[in-house]
Amino acid sequence: MALPLLLLLLLCGGPSLISSTQEFNPRTVVRRDYDMAKLSGPWYSVSIASDDMTRIDEDGDLRIYMRNIQHLENGALQFQFDFRVLGHCELVNMVCEKTERNGEFTVNYKGENKVLVSETDYNLYITFYLRNIQNGTLTQVLALYGKICKRHGLGPQNIINLDNTNICYQV
Repeated sequence: MALPLLLLLLLCGGPSLISSTQEFNPRTVVRRDYDMAKLSGPWYSVSIASDDMTRIDEDGDLRIYMRNIQHLENGALQFQFDFRVLGHCELVNMVCEKTERNGEFTVNYKGENKVLVSETDYNLYITFYLRNIQNGTLTQVLALYGKICKRHGLGPQNIINLDNTNICYQV
């Protein structure tokens, strides 16, 4: 089972989800030749990783809280997400333009960005890989978004991030 999906299953209820009507099927995982229209709909942030943690910390300029992804008629992707500005959440709509490569998009924000779909099954999870170049410095971000929490009545307000800041991990 792919690591992103395993994390998503654990965060959203683990074994109880496996018995749901929307089961994970490894044969449905797509890693190329994406049907971008199937990505449209509500998605929720599950986890994020970066080689520059300051950019994804609580007030980081690359930390977002996903709400919705929409595939547009011209092939672009519109992301709707919450973003913290001066300690307050602001709703943002950002359009990423398609490139010639399937699953690859660009947007100018704090430098030049390539947004690439890494893998998805269209129904339960999607991972995006972001390459940001700002003033000659490369920052890489991997983000996992999921849908199944909402299906079970759980949204972002029901998720507690138990990252390595937990004192139990500091042995």
